[in-house]
Amino acid sequence: MEEAVAPALLSWYDRHRRDLPWRAAPGIVADPYRVWLSEVMLQQTTVPAVIPYFHKFLAKWPTVLALAAAPLDDVLSAWAGLGYYARARNLHKCAALVAASGGRFPQTEAELKALPGIGDYMAAAIAAIAFNRPANVVDGNVERVVARLFAIEAPLPGARTEIRAAAASLAPQDRPGDYAQALMDLGSMVCTPRSPQCLLCPLQVHCRAATLGIAETLPRKDKAKEKPTRHAVAFWLQDRRSGRILMRRRPEKGLLGGMLELPSTPWRPGKSWADDEVPQHLPPGTERLNWRKAEGEARHTFTHFNLIAHLWMAETDRDLSVWGIPHDPEADAAIPTAVARMMALAKRF
Repeated sequence: MEEAVAPALLSWYDRHRRDLPWRAAPGIVADPYRVWLSEVMLQQTTVPAVIPYFHKFLAKWPTVLALAAAPLDDVLSAWAGLGYYARARNLHKCAALVAASGGRFPQTEAELKALPGIGDYMAAAIAAIAFNRPANVVDGNVERVVARLFAIEAPLPGARTEIRAAAASLAPQDRPGDYAQALMDLGSMVCTPRSPQCLLCPLQVHCRAATLGIAETLPRKDKAKEKPTRHAVAFWLQDRRSGRILMRRRPEKGLLGGMLELPSTPWRPGKSWADDEVPQHLPPGTERLNWRKAEGEARHTFTHFNLIAHLWMAETDRDLSVWGIPHDPEADAAIPTAVARMMALAKRF
């Protein structure tokens, strides 16, 4: 099977590949900047959601040198809505390092992994697609295709070592970039999570799961743990004269690192905040203001937990800079989706 998979898959790819803005034509090595930018954006995000952001970034910063020269806040603002903002911060850091090296990306997986935000998968993808270097490129789509080809029934995530080894046995020396993208396209277009189109698959005759009639059940997964829920109360303090609101910047490291947010209580697990608990967490010096509770709640799902937030609101004539960062709520700024949902509660008041 191993020797027959790559030729069959590449022949299919030449006829049926997806037309994506970061791709070069079959057999042509792609632009490393476009490949890297798209791969960063595609982490935890779907292709349809990424495409408009990709075009926007290219229009603003057509080269890695232009991106490196951009202020971080501009990059974060352009990123707003894609989520997982650590990716945007690493994107900017990585661009700066590449620019310092003359604007050329390193070509080996080891060198690529030394750059911020580039792990095993992304290093392999960039090396293969942008530099035509043989690499074992394994993302979620590839995991599914390979698990079915080899009928690997052990559940994820434990089966990943076996799947990677099986994928490595298939990777060709010829056209490694096209082959990697062909596997991704097959997983996205044909070998889908539900109702795989086995009759249209160029690898059906080689697929052990299809032969056994278990393709749709693979890859198997351990039962996911239920996400815990955290609770918060956010504070909307508005300057009556300017209309600006009080915000603060989160710590550089950690969840939503360096992003703007409304002041709030801690994000407490398990138990919602009673009204009589909230005043002790108000911005210091604002306790005597006329705080009112907005209707409704904001909900947001993070990777490891769910967040439920309520909003308290007040107005002041004092300069907001006494307490933090004055911010125009109508400005085009990098506001995390979770915070934007909290802010939206003010419109219901």
